[in-house]
Amino acid sequence: MRIHVSFIDRVGITQEVLALLGGRNLNLDAVEMVPPNVYIDAPTLSAAVLDELRGALLQVHGVQSVEVVDILPGQRRRLQLDALLAAMPDPVLAVDDRATVLLANPALVELCGRTPEGLSIAALFADDALQQSLLAAGFHQPLREVHFAGQPLLLDAQPITEDGRLTGGLLTLYAPSRMGQRLAALHHDHAEGFDSLLGESAPIRALKARALRVASLDAPLLIHGETGTGKELVARACHTVSVRRNAPFLALNCAALPENLAESELFGYAPGAFTGAQRGGKPGLLELANQGTVFLDEIGEMSPYLQAKLLRFLSDGSFRRVGGDREVKVDVRILSATHRDLEKMVAEGSFREDLFYRLNVLNLEVPPLRERGQDILLLAQHFMAQACAQIQRLPCRLAPTTFPALLAGRWPGNVRQLQNVIFRAAAICDSNWVEMDDLDIAGTEVAPKVEGEVASLEQAMDEYEKALLEKLYDSHPSSRQLAARLGTSHTAIAKRLRKYGIPGKH
Repeated sequence: MRIHVSFIDRVGITQEVLALLGGRNLNLDAVEMVPPNVYIDAPTLSAAVLDELRGALLQVHGVQSVEVVDILPGQRRRLQLDALLAAMPDPVLAVDDRATVLLANPALVELCGRTPEGLSIAALFADDALQQSLLAAGFHQPLREVHFAGQPLLLDAQPITEDGRLTGGLLTLYAPSRMGQRLAALHHDHAEGFDSLLGESAPIRALKARALRVASLDAPLLIHGETGTGKELVARACHTVSVRRNAPFLALNCAALPENLAESELFGYAPGAFTGAQRGGKPGLLELANQGTVFLDEIGEMSPYLQAKLLRFLSDGSFRRVGGDREVKVDVRILSATHRDLEKMVAEGSFREDLFYRLNVLNLEVPPLRERGQDILLLAQHFMAQACAQIQRLPCRLAPTTFPALLAGRWPGNVRQLQNVIFRAAAICDSNWVEMDDLDIAGTEVAPKVEGEVASLEQAMDEYEKALLEKLYDSHPSSRQLAARLGTSHTAIAKRLRKYGIPGKH
């Protein structure tokens, strides 16, 4: 039975309380002093003895109450600590100021197969240099790779202090894929899956329908599209609806780094691989994204050497780090993207044919913005709201007079260019309405303006579309010529010519 005795704090009262317990020959498993309280765990204390003991305790000057409790405060804290440590998925251990293990959570015990309390860091990791490094740095070190229980892990060390004095350190071990999840979370979009692909036009609906089919197939996927069309958004959406959705999604732009840096970023490097390398080596994106997805943007810019190394990985899922001699095997789905004609590059010999077929098991074509005319104003309004929030200004709207210019633009930079144009307009506009003078659209061919009051967005679009087709029909007097001029399909133009009653056989 456990009891709680509360009292008025005075000299000697604790001894008097304990003397009463001792005089009754009670075995005490635990006594916790938290003045003005004492908590006692006495397993042999019966209800009958408790009644007599309560009366005796209340006769002691200063004792205010005697109550039965379920658990002592220290025991409760220990249970809470054990529950907290057990809930942590990553191995954790606490050490004293001499690097001796004081406490380890169940994940650490399971990993090493024994209880490590009392062992030094040097003995536990079989690494004297690691212990010396931690002690020299006061347990305050950046993330570094270590080998523990036969596998590479990332070690995070944080000092533990008391009254400004170093008393030890808290060490946490992460599997590379756990760190990959954190990196992926930094780039997480609020929109999930294909909700992030805005648009209602026929080309974007067709893209979403095809992408939904291929996203669930666990095979390499090649995404083709012009610069700025949103190929990475498509890749992220495919990952989000795939079976790998709960694992990391990490991206590498093959055109942004020289060959040696791209290799170390993708494949990682071994300890001492090159001057300035991080001590202990560093895992690459493939290890960080284990069980997940790696997106290789601008794959057409990859060097021949890296093409060969990537081909080997796609063959059996294994590779070697830069400067390493150990085979690493991971389970990663590769998504890649390019704006270049890879088949032409294969014919020219600048891209490996065998790699092309490995990457092109599944494929998607992202339409350019000029083929998504129906989506331009929807995207522009979305970007306007986004820009106003980002620069923390009052919401503003696009004036109907800007619609013809936005719709007539060829948008060589596609969605990214549109987003930049809208952001600049939001930044420089002084009023709540963005007018033509606020838009920086160079080289845009603008059709006749829509005159009079505009009842709705749909009316403005219809009137502009009709005016544009009427203007161009004289010089392109067939639906096929018009389709070629406007970069869209023959059937889409024929449908619109019928809709507006524009002369001609379709």
